[in-house]
Order: sequence, then structure tokens, then C-alpha cells
Amino acid sequence: MTDANEPDSSDDTTGDSNSKIVRVLQRYELVGLGDELVEYWTDEATERKSLRELADYFNRELLARVLRDASVDTLDGEQANLYRLLTDESVSSGAAVQATNRLEQQGIDVDRLTADFVSRQAIHTYLTSYRDVSYSSNDDDPVETETTNVRRLRRRMTTIVESKIERLRNTGHITLGAFNVLIDVRVLCEDCGAQYQVTELFDRGGCECTTDSSDR
Repeated sequence: MTDANEPDSSDDTTGDSNSKIVRVLQRYELVGLGDELVEYWTDEATERKSLRELADYFNRELLARVLRDASVDTLDGEQANLYRLLTDESVSSGAAVQATNRLEQQGIDVDRLTADFVSRQAIHTYLTSYRDVSYSSNDDDPVETETTNVRRLRRRMTTIVESKIERLRNTGHITLGAFNVLIDVRVLCEDCGAQYQVTELFDRGGCECTTDSSDR
């Protein structure tokens, strides 16, 4: 059993090729998860996750991927409990051993899995050194804040849809060649019938019909 949020020597390295997060993302083909880390860390206060929360989120997604690859069926909430049994220091050794034995019986290398769990230190290194992002708030300009939020949500939706399509394609449930996902969210003004992309509406300051009437 290991505390996933305690840094180890592999978490402290920097640079593209030495980022533990990058290595794990590539090894398990966790498509879009790196982008999600960026989105959650740079989001506004109501949506933003701390580094510890991001580490737990990353590790749970990693565990879920390993379980899927091993064709292990789990009930609702069971994956979260397995993660707790593998990482929580307050869990009894007997319960941790039972969880480990169950996974090993399914062909999962638990030592390798837990070694690939990451800490908040690894998350911070990845975000700041590899992705070159930092958290800043745009509270002074509500239009800019909501424009940023909409763009982030659109990118997140694109990433999620892409990963779902790739998963179904890779498992043979659908057939599809090269593809792009296009997310277009538009606003329809029911007064005049004009349509705008959300960010365009924000940039314009509203619909033409209301701005025209206010000018008269």
C-alpha cells in the first residue's frame, strides 16, 4: 500500500522526456487526460481542483484504464473503493492484501500499477514545466472570465468525445477512419432570429437587435 500523494524520486524530474506524467500518459494511452489536468487546474474557483485532487483524479483514471484493459467488471463505486484500498494508509493490511490478490488474479501487476500512481509534486511539475501553465483569475472582467470558461468547456467536451470515439473504434464496436470532432454551441435570439456562437455573442456585447434599439 502506498500514499499516492507522497512524492518519490521519479516525481521530482523535469523536462519533456523525464516527466513521469508524460511517461504514464503514453504507456497507458490515456488520451486527453493531460488536457483535463490543465483545464481543472486553470479553471475558475468553482471548478478548479487542487494538486492533491488532480493527483487522485489522475490515479483513479489510470486504475480505471488498467481495469478496462484487463476486462475486469466492477460495480458502481467499486473502483473508488479499490483505489482507497491501494493508497489509503488507514486501510488495514488484510484489506489491502485482499484487494491486491484480487487484482493479481485478474492478471494485473499491482506493483507496477501503484508505482505508476503519481503525487501532487508530479502533477505540479507536469503542469508548470511540461505544459507551461499557471493559475490566474480573471475576476475583474466577468465577460472575459465566462469567455474563458466557455472555451475550456468546449475543449473539454471535444477531448471527451474524441476519447469515447477512439475507445469504441479501438475495441471494434464502430468503424471509423481519421476524424475530427467539431463542437459548435450557438445562441439563437428569439426576438430577431439571429444566431451567434457563444464567444461571438460575448465579444459583440449582445445581439444586434438589442444594441440597435438602445442606440435609438
